Amino acid sequence: MPRRSEKQIYEMHAQVCSVLSNPKRLEIINLLRGDEQTVGDLAEKMDLTKANVSQQIAILRHKGLLLARREGQHIYYHLAFPKMLKAYDLLREILMERLSKQGAMAQRFRKEQP
Repeated sequence: MPRRSEKQIYEMHAQVCSVLSNPKRLEIINLLRGDEQTVGDLAEKMDLTKANVSQQIAILRHKGLLLARREGQHIYYHLAFPKMLKAYDLLREILMERLSKQGAMAQRFRKEQP
């Protein structure tokens, strides 16, 4: 039977995964991999409104995945845990492998059809 602390980790893990279940939030994380950016920077790169990006950033900040730094009138956002990019990249690799296998299977299927 899992200990209480282990159950807490499962709960935290599930919460982080639920936050990362949104494609816009994943894109924000990817865009912040290089350096910190403002809402305006992100909105322009994502072709979204500032309001939409701000809403997604608020969720990421609330869950502790992003941090903010104010410089004058600008607020710059960056990843709270850059290590999370390892998990991001690994999952992306797995998804690319899956797509590749599906593509190969589709090609074989097409060749086998009369």
